[in-house]
Amino acid sequence: MYEWSDEHRALIDVVRRFVDEEVRPHLDELEHGDRPPYQTLRRMYEVFGLRDGAEASFRRLVERKRTGASAEATTHDAAFTLIPTIELCRVSPGLVTSLGVSVALAAGTINRLGTVRQMERWGRDLMTLDRVGAWAITEPDSGSDALGGMRASARRVADGYVLNGQKTWITNGPYADTLVVYVKLDDGTGQDLRQRPVLPFVLDSGLEGLTQSPPMRKMGQRSSPTGDVFMSDVHVGVDRLLGESEGAPSAGRSSARENFVSERAAVAAMALGIIEECQRIAIDYARERKLWGHPISEFQLIQLKLAEMEVARVNVRNLVFSHLERSRDGVAATFAEASAMKLYAARAACAVADDAIQVLGGNGYVAQYRVEQLSRDARVLRIYAGTDEMQVVAIAKDLTNL
Repeated sequence: MYEWSDEHRALIDVVRRFVDEEVRPHLDELEHGDRPPYQTLRRMYEVFGLRDGAEASFRRLVERKRTGASAEATTHDAAFTLIPTIELCRVSPGLVTSLGVSVALAAGTINRLGTVRQMERWGRDLMTLDRVGAWAITEPDSGSDALGGMRASARRVADGYVLNGQKTWITNGPYADTLVVYVKLDDGTGQDLRQRPVLPFVLDSGLEGLTQSPPMRKMGQRSSPTGDVFMSDVHVGVDRLLGESEGAPSAGRSSARENFVSERAAVAAMALGIIEECQRIAIDYARERKLWGHPISEFQLIQLKLAEMEVARVNVRNLVFSHLERSRDGVAATFAEASAMKLYAARAACAVADDAIQVLGGNGYVAQYRVEQLSRDARVLRIYAGTDEMQVVAIAKDLTNL
């Protein structure tokens, strides 16, 4: 059975110390938008030497691309990536959202689909956090139907393409230096919109016709800036089309689907961090808070909530551990499995956070005890990377090969 090793536990201790010293003292600034997350994330890269590791990983990726070698089976222990995710999410899930979008989605897409020249131009600086990245696929009328309902377009011109359209709910959008943007090819043939090829382009902040909105005011995950991206006749060369070729008509769609799988699996780790912290706060409070001369931990209705929190924690932890064990063995999650992980874990995190508020009563409703923040932060797990409803559809379709 998979368990944390001594090395894993040592990392947990170190990351918790970093979170206590570098994140908790700035939570109010992060929550109120006075401190964008990038300073904190770069400090984490500095403390843990992650920048050097990112440089080394990038060089290996470039070498494989240059030699045409297929992606080799990795010996990297995925736990060393998920442990910081879990620990950061105990305190500020938005930090993980911003980091994951910049490094895993934006840089990951460029390094997977791009040429060596494109990797060196954009990928390296995103991996090292020297630049901030955004991954823009969602539109106002095509959230759950991100690919089929996409309307943002690329029209061929003599020296490249002209891009038009709007993307919304884009993580890091207000501050991104580099944006990976998915659009539909408009070749003038009148092809049905839903069937048109999807093309990924890389845009830089400041391009003429590109507008990045200020941060949106949100219910939760306020430490992760979110905004709109507008493209009005953005003129780009072929050098900004990932791969510098339109390639297979399904390439852009396949790229997006692969990202959905990894993103949904990662949500379970985020949920675990939220669950563990809410449970810890609730247990500590139940032991100390007295009613009629007794700690409320002695009351059965409180015990029921604490017990149900533990059931959720064990179940989500086991989902994460199963994912880590299979990753170690080189077994990738299916689309249905990743969606099922995401669906269950997101619901569990919301339920535990809500019960934690109930255990704390009025104190749970005020900011001091932080469970109200974690409850707000957890809620978006049931929306982004695919809503609960779309997870159900994705699971059923993948199981029945529809």
